[in-house]
Amino acid sequence: MDRLRAELSHLLGEKLSRLECINEKADSTLWSLYDSEGHAMPLLARSFSTPGVAKQVAWKISMLARSGTVRMPVVYGVMTHEDHPGQDVLLIERLHGVPVEAPARTPARWEQLKEQIVEALLAWHRVDSHGCVGVVDSTQENIWPSWYRQRVEVLWSTLNQYHNTGLTMQDKRMLFRTRECLDGLFAGFNDNSVLVHGNFTLRSMLKDARSDQLVAVVNPGVMLWAPREYDLFRLLDDGLGESLFWSYLQRAPVAESFMWRRWLYVLWDEVAQLLQTGRMNRQAFDSASKSLLPWLA
Repeated sequence: MDRLRAELSHLLGEKLSRLECINEKADSTLWSLYDSEGHAMPLLARSFSTPGVAKQVAWKISMLARSGTVRMPVVYGVMTHEDHPGQDVLLIERLHGVPVEAPARTPARWEQLKEQIVEALLAWHRVDSHGCVGVVDSTQENIWPSWYRQRVEVLWSTLNQYHNTGLTMQDKRMLFRTRECLDGLFAGFNDNSVLVHGNFTLRSMLKDARSDQLVAVVNPGVMLWAPREYDLFRLLDDGLGESLFWSYLQRAPVAESFMWRRWLYVLWDEVAQLLQTGRMNRQAFDSASKSLLPWLA
């Protein structure tokens, strides 16, 4: 932390008195910055464990801001370490608000907030990819089932290069079975790819604490073009998220087959996290495995 504080002080031209961790994830940490007098600065720093991701997220935020109707944080810059070791850092605007996962004051306000969120999401989902699929730095002209199979094969191949991943033989058998059943899991798929947030959760949305009005959407993933359902599978973790999910379906239904593909997405998303950071959500992995099992018969 002291090294990061020194680097940011040099970059900003002002000595920082301290950094305060706001949120820590397996692949990144969000920091609040305080000036020499101890006052909070109007910007945040997000450090990434993997080189190159900060640049990708900066580009993604700008893309979403240009194409959407909801506010995104302003990107002030990216600090990289090409000449010496160190975490890449994204400097973004500090926005005021609380995560949407905090319950609304009344049921009516929650209904209104859901409408605002769904409309914001649909604005991005109306931007067609014109045949492109993939993440920020490696998009290609392809159809989603074929692109996703490529992604699964890369993850599987990389996983088999490591011996101590924490995955059991039963876990690996489950992953192998999903590879064998991909054609069936995507049978009849015909949804086109659109602009997606790529990390759409209740924690990625900010609302005003008093009025329960949507303020901004933050923390996008690096996925750029994908079908709409790939923005929805993370909303099924709790009651509020599922309520938002069904509100979206009332406006823009997705295929019934998403009800089993969502578990496929969760499963391999956890594998990607494991390979990238060395950690994964074991409970989410086990739950997805159990829920997906009947569809692999």
